[in-house]
Amino acid sequence: EDVMKILEEAPNARKALRENYDNLLNVSCSNVKALEETKKFTAQSLASVAYQISTLASSVLSLLDAQTNQLRHMESSINLIGQVGVLTQGGI
Repeated sequence: EDVMKILEEAPNARKALRENYDNLLNVSCSNVKALEETKKFTAQSLASVAYQISTLASSVLSLLDAQTNQLRHMESSINLIGQVGVLTQGGI
């Protein structure tokens, strides 16, 4: 009697196992695809951040160059004023 019951239930149990296997396989494939998409999005985001950092660094360097030029100009002006003062005092 128990053997008969097991033999009757076996095809349905096998079918359920096969369906579960197929479902797990589909989920696994979906997860792999999602992981690949996430990796691609992450790489694109990192590239964007790197580009933004590079652009900002270039802007900071340009600002520093401009400030250096301003300081050189001021230094030249101060040196010129000092020379004019020495000449004026020496000429008196």
